[in-house]
Amino acid sequence: MPTLPELTAALRAFVAERDWAQFHDPKNLAMLVASEAGELVAEYRWVRGDDADAHSRSGEPRARIAAEIADVGIALLLLCDRIGVDLTQAIADKLAANALRYPPDRSRGRPDRPT
Repeated sequence: MPTLPELTAALRAFVAERDWAQFHDPKNLAMLVASEAGELVAEYRWVRGDDADAHSRSGEPRARIAAEIADVGIALLLLCDRIGVDLTQAIADKLAANALRYPPDRSRGRPDRPT
């Protein structure tokens, strides 16, 4: 399984071979993340919440969902690479901040922010 740096290098090569970097400014890449996320969300349109797990594991829908997840990931890696954000560090930092913001004793089983 490739690492994030290996995937980023592969994406750089893919983009360079097609001369697409000229289109990959931060605004366009952020819009790409959003549009690809929208395509992922569309895979669950009209699926009942109770059925979402089964839908996610079911043959053809699972393949489409995995492809959309990949598109979101690709767009996010391209954006991180362009603006110099280390995705793994950003996630680690956000997880640490969320641990402080959502203490288990005030957050367990609650969908809202603790007060």
